[in-house]
Amino acid sequence: MSEPRIRRSALTRTLRLIAPDLRPQRGLVVGGTFALLAEVVFRVLEPWPMKIVIDSVLSSLGTATGYAPANLARLVGLGATLIAIVALRALCNYLATVSFALAGSRTAIALRRRAFHHVQTLSQQFHSRNRSADTVQRLVSDVARMQDVAVTAGLPLAANVLTLTVMLGVMVWLDPLLSLVVVGAIALFFFTSSGSSKRITSAARRTRKSEGQLANTAQEALSTIKVVQAYGLEALVEDRFVSANQNSLHAGVRSLRLAAKLERTTDVIVGLGSAVVLIGGGMRVLAGAMTVGDLVLFNTYLRTTMKPLRDMAKYTGRIARAAASGERVANLMDVQPDIVSPPDPVPLGHVRGALTFEDVVTEYDGHEILHGVNLQIDAGEHVAIIGPSGSGKSTLTSLVVRALDPVGGRVRLDGHNLTSLDLSELRAQVSVLHQEAVLFADTIRENIRMGRPEATDAEVEAAARAAGAHDFITSLPDGYDTIVGERGGTLSGGQRQRVAIVRALLRDAPIVVLDEATTGLDPASSTHVLDAVDRLSRGRTLLAVTHETEVAMRSDRVVWVEDGRIALDGPPQQLLEESPAFRAWAAAGAAQRELLTADKRQDAGAENRPDDRPDETNRRTYVRQ
Repeated sequence: MSEPRIRRSALTRTLRLIAPDLRPQRGLVVGGTFALLAEVVFRVLEPWPMKIVIDSVLSSLGTATGYAPANLARLVGLGATLIAIVALRALCNYLATVSFALAGSRTAIALRRRAFHHVQTLSQQFHSRNRSADTVQRLVSDVARMQDVAVTAGLPLAANVLTLTVMLGVMVWLDPLLSLVVVGAIALFFFTSSGSSKRITSAARRTRKSEGQLANTAQEALSTIKVVQAYGLEALVEDRFVSANQNSLHAGVRSLRLAAKLERTTDVIVGLGSAVVLIGGGMRVLAGAMTVGDLVLFNTYLRTTMKPLRDMAKYTGRIARAAASGERVANLMDVQPDIVSPPDPVPLGHVRGALTFEDVVTEYDGHEILHGVNLQIDAGEHVAIIGPSGSGKSTLTSLVVRALDPVGGRVRLDGHNLTSLDLSELRAQVSVLHQEAVLFADTIRENIRMGRPEATDAEVEAAARAAGAHDFITSLPDGYDTIVGERGGTLSGGQRQRVAIVRALLRDAPIVVLDEATTGLDPASSTHVLDAVDRLSRGRTLLAVTHETEVAMRSDRVVWVEDGRIALDGPPQQLLEESPAFRAWAAAGAAQRELLTADKRQDAGAENRPDDRPDETNRRTYVRQ
């Protein structure tokens, strides 16, 4: 694809992208356009009082100008007329500016909302492959730059083109010969700007890409700050950030340099045109072809005409840079969601929670993960899914909420194929607890309420009591109103999981999925979490992906997944009796848990020694389980 075609495509795609969001603002746009047209009219009229005054004064001095001699009443009237014209022009400019600013802001807000909604519909595979900081930048700063295309630059540019056209018509009427100079200056401007705008767009595209990489570098460094500080990687990470920052700087400077070069070239063109008109106009006055007032009027129009040229040079660069941003947002909006609701979904009705996997085959990046899995889970059954890492356990449970769809076979809920169900209705039937319980940077109360946003405070606290978390929550400094940090970082892993369990309990979904929910927790915290899970899963279907022996032994049934296939399936006691592999796995897990418990007791004993007791000032803000 050639560079000019890329540029036209970027601008065209940007305009098409914002059209649905700009359309509801057509009242503001039309009103602003009328105000802009009125401003152009008043701008055309503005020099006329000065021309009439000059020619009237010259007529009073004996020069034939075609105007009546000047007198006080005439001069005062012309002065008042000029004031009225300027005031009306200023008012129209104000109305146009406000109208376009409102339309631009509302358009940007609507587009940003639409883009954010679109991003949330994209699959987890998309989010795992794409850097979140770059996506955020497209949603925030790239959309903001697109306002330049829609309003801040685009509509003023159209007004300048209109002003230029009207002024040129008036100048042709005043003096066709001198107008040729203006036509030549305009033609020279468009000749020089066409090549520059292509280069500015290309440079701006590289700038936005560099800024996206810079945002990714910063986001990665801050999200892994624990590892960075623990391994002393501050200097290395800072070098990466500085390198990305320098790349962004160089790309941005090139774009700005090209835009500045276009603006200064336009200044030279304007200066040459003004000089030629000044010389030619003076000669025309001496030859009697035009009056002094006509020359002043023509020069005033010339200055007014050349201002749009300067603005067009400025706006050309801004539009080129905004078009590059628009292209990035358009690329994001062009990504089609992999997982969508069917056009005519089947109503679920009352959900019991029975799940059926029929010859299920899944792929990730072209690699087959599950190979023809068949599994029947009855409503209310508690199933532990165990097996080596990378065997497909989490993939199996992710099918339940359609985080991905199988490439072969089908998954059914109460006999309904999941792909025939409304996606939101399906996901409302499932509560998922991941290995890392993620909380929002809000109060504990609001984090719990995420399970059911319409829940009352009393229902939130009732869910916490039912999950056995009320006492630990009320022991925090502000109880339910305690604000947790980003991703719940001010709480321990066990505390975060227990809050997440309360959230799931409040959701009251018939199916519960645990994905390594106790991994990384100490035995005491793990026990608290498992007790809460028992309360959560009563009367519900439970799928628990786990490496923990206790989780498996508490289940009604254990499914061993290995190499994408089911290797074992049965009650835990039966598997203990019949399967040497399961017996060895259970024994190893029990031994590891006993070792962790012993280490915990030893650490607790050391902490209780008088010489090792920590200072009161060093106690943690929050009680960790």
